[in-house]
Formats: sequence, C-alpha cells, structure tokens
Amino acid sequence: KSRIGCNASLSLISFSLCSSRCPPASADDDVDLEQLVNDMNSSMESVYSTQTDTAVLLNNGHAPHHHHQVHSSYLGHSRRHTPALPSSSPSRERLRHSQPMHIKAVRNLQEEHQLHPASLPAIPNPFPELCSLTGSPILSPIQTSDNYIVKVWSEDGAGKVVEIPADMTTRDVCQLLVYKSHCLDDSAWSLVEHHPILERCVEDHELVVQVQASMSGDSKFLFRKNYAKYEFFRNPLNFFPEQMVAFCQESDGSIPPSQLLQNFLNSSSCPEIQGYLHVKEPGRKSWKKLYMFLRRSGLYYSTKGTSKEPRHLQVLSDLEDSNVFTVITGRKLHNAPTDYQFCIKPSKVRSDCKELKMLCAEDEQSRTCWMTAFRLFKYGIVLYQSYNVPQQRKSNLSPFTAPVRSVSENSLVAMDFSGRTGRVIDNPIEAQSAALEEGHTWRKRSQRMNVLGSPSPLHPSSLSTVIHRTQVWFHGRIMREEAHKMMIQQGQVDGLFLLRDSQSNPKAFVLTLCHHQKIKHFQILPCEEDGQVFFSLDDGATKFTDLIHLVEFYQLNRGVLPCKLKHPCTAVAL
Repeated sequence: KSRIGCNASLSLISFSLCSSRCPPASADDDVDLEQLVNDMNSSMESVYSTQTDTAVLLNNGHAPHHHHQVHSSYLGHSRRHTPALPSSSPSRERLRHSQPMHIKAVRNLQEEHQLHPASLPAIPNPFPELCSLTGSPILSPIQTSDNYIVKVWSEDGAGKVVEIPADMTTRDVCQLLVYKSHCLDDSAWSLVEHHPILERCVEDHELVVQVQASMSGDSKFLFRKNYAKYEFFRNPLNFFPEQMVAFCQESDGSIPPSQLLQNFLNSSSCPEIQGYLHVKEPGRKSWKKLYMFLRRSGLYYSTKGTSKEPRHLQVLSDLEDSNVFTVITGRKLHNAPTDYQFCIKPSKVRSDCKELKMLCAEDEQSRTCWMTAFRLFKYGIVLYQSYNVPQQRKSNLSPFTAPVRSVSENSLVAMDFSGRTGRVIDNPIEAQSAALEEGHTWRKRSQRMNVLGSPSPLHPSSLSTVIHRTQVWFHGRIMREEAHKMMIQQGQVDGLFLLRDSQSNPKAFVLTLCHHQKIKHFQILPCEEDGQVFFSLDDGATKFTDLIHLVEFYQLNRGVLPCKLKHPCTAVAL
C-alpha cells in the first residue's frame, strides 16, 4: 500500500485510541504523553503484522518485497521518534500470526472415495450400460475399424468400392452389389477372381477378404452372372458323362442322378473321374497326353497307360491348398493342343506361372466335368448347402409379399385371355396363331394411340425396330467372338441366350443360344406383309411385330429352337 493510506490509517487509529482511552479533560489536566505514544506504536505494529500475514497467505508463503520495504520504512520512521519496545511486551504476546497454508486446486476423485467410503449412499445404478466403459458410447474407448476396402469391376470397365468386414462371404457381397446397382436379385450373381491369364468363380461361402489377400497386384474382382454355378445339382448327368465316372462303368445299369450326387457329396464314398488330359511340361511349351485320375486326395496321372496300380500313379496336385481356374488367354499363347484349357493354381502362389499346373481337355464337356468334380471333391456338402440357401429363402417368403415369377419350364405356359376367363393353350399351332393375333392387336393399339396423341413421337414401324434396345438380353453391335466369350463366362447352360445385330445383314438380328454346352446362332430376318415389317426365325412361318414378342414367345414355346429361352446373358453396369 502507499504511504498516504498508511498515514490515514495511523491517524484513524490514533484518534480512536485517544477517544477511547483519554477521557475529556480540562485544560488543567496533565496528559501522560509517553504512555500515549507507546499505545499508538503497539497498535500500528499489530496492523502491519496483520497485513503482512495476509499477503503471505495469498501468495502461498512468498511475500512481495514492497511490503517489507513499507514495513521497515514506517518502523524506522517511528523509531526515530520513539524508543525501541522490549521483546517481552504484553501486547506482543497477545498477537497471533497466521501461518501460510497450501490449498489444492484439484482433488482426485478416487482419493476422495477412499477417504470417505461411506459418504455416498449405496444406491443401485438403474443404467449400468451407460456408466460402464464398455457399454457407454461416450465413455468407451475409440475402437479402430476392422472393415476392409474391396473394389469390384463390371464388364464395361466401371468399378465400385465397397467397405466390408473381415467375415463377409461372397454371397453377402453379391447381395450388397445387387442392392447398390439395382439389379434383379437371383442366385446367379457371382464374384470372379480375375488374373491376367486365368480366372475362377469364387464360391459363395468363401471370405472375400481372405481371397483378396492371396491375389496379386494385377488381379481384380469382377461382378457378373454365372448360371452354371450350381447347375450340376439340377442336371448332374449332363456334367458327369458315364465314361468319365469310374463307378458308373462298374455298375451294369444307368446311375440315377440322386445316387450320382450322393456319391460325390458323401465323404465315405470314393468316386473317381478318369480320362485323358494334356499336361504342359514345366518350363516348356510342349504338352504331353496322360491318363489322369481325380480323387478326393488329389489329381494323379498314370506312368503306364491306363493302369490304376499304386506303383504306376504319380501325384500332380493336391486339392486342399489349390484352386481350379479357367485359362482365358487362348491356345496360341501357350501352344495348347485345344481351346479347352484350365489350370490348378496353389493358393500361396500369386503370379508365378511356373507353379501353375496347365491342363487341356478334349472338349467343353470333359473340361466342365473335371472342373466341377474338383470343386465337389474339395468343398463337398458345403456347395450343396450354398445351393439350398436361395431355394429356402424363396420358400420362406410371406404370402403378402410381391409374387416372384418363376422361370421353370413347368410354370410357363401359353395362355389365351381373349374371353371372359383365361385358358391354357395346349396346341402349339394355336399358340402361334394367338401370338400372331396378339402382335397385330398391339400394333393396331399403338397406331391408334399415336393418332390420338401418344407421348412417343416414333412411328409404330420405327418403334418396333428400337424398342428391344432397352432389354437386358440385347447387346447391339457386338462381334460373334465377343458373344461366344460372354456365353462362356456366364456358364454355357441350356437356354442361355442373347440377341445382337447381324454383321452380314444390317436389317437382321442374330439369336445366340447355348444348348448342350454348344453355342449356336439363329438369324432373325425381317419380312414385310401389307406394308408392315415383321420378324421371324422360321422364314416367315411365325411372325412377330417386334423382338420382345419374339423372345417372350420362345420363352414359352421351343418352336424351331433346340430348347426354350431361359437365361438372358446380361452385362451389368456398376
């Protein structure tokens, strides 16, 4: 404090002491000046002592220097006028100086609970999940994400990135892509592990993250349909010829399909696939034809003709740590004897071609038999369980949901709705005439709508030539080789089809159809009648106003085709 403040306080103290201790006296009274000065000095020292102790307390025991200077200056000034007080003064003994005390700004909550365990009442917590570290969304520690990034490509080169957990199967990823791409949901969608020279369809039960970990940098996932993924469960005799299955040759009569599948799925049975295969010699472009045996324990070849004796069998590859792939680079690159190549790739090998077991079959049916048997021997009953999952899901649908149209042959029939009630047309000739009449009715209705002001500005004749371009089975101007490639990639099952523009006739179209694992082509020619253009597959015997009616008719009736149209060959855009 300043000197003026101290003088003011001193004068107040002096005045109070004089008024309290000194009674009003007359001019004749004598005043004891020495006692008055002593009392004033003792009061002044008590005031300064109190101010100094308070400053020490507020500064945690460290008094500023100016307080000591003010104190000493005032004491020195008083000592110049008064004698020093003895140390044993009664007023000194009555003074009590306060001591500095350290006050903690923050208390530890845990120490307080230990010091006062009974200070809080024992009330049960009604929300333990909110206060526990594991259940509370605020108190729980931040966990790192276990999701992985997977990029999937479509046929047109577009890619889509999805974030999936480590335990997500291939089927779940396909369902996610179907939902994101707004595709028609069915069990034919698949993920394809694509390498520069080979590819395979990843099984539905496999974990996508594990498959991606074994892939090389130049590999990728493709999202496409594969109708042949479980087709061997529906038609096993088409996939396993009797001359290639060992137990079929040992039995006298024909093997029923149920017994054939049971032999492959039952782990206690010992089925065997046998036949000739061309094997590429390691480090060379030459191929050697050997008699091979495929069993549950692995793939073997005989060193002496077709002998099955153990001393003549040499193991070529095991099934446990390997996968079977289709070679997609063509026969010229590897100097293969045929176009039906496949290989066995160990799971640990990424891109080293020296470790691949390159094989070549005589035809498509034998290659499909070898590759399908490889999958059955490796996975067994797991494949059958994956096949049954979509079937059970369809059977468990609620009756209040939207009806699902079946594409089986037994559920698609020709109907006539010209009368009050619909009826099934059993006669194929009557069905053809009904389809033709329906086409005429549709054409007349479209003409009438255009006259009255249809939103479509196209003429009916021009509309019939472009309306099919919106369908998933139409692929426009693609080459025959590209159509073959798409059919092979999507399974080569009976009834797989697509339509494309004809290369030889600009006004015609081509129907590409797969039957018995062979791809056939049928030309759709335009024919004119009464100034109207129709399309026909049988030289005008059955005519249709547009390609959509043509496809719908042959989905119900085989007609001149070897089989009905069942599965459209589609290319999805992610």
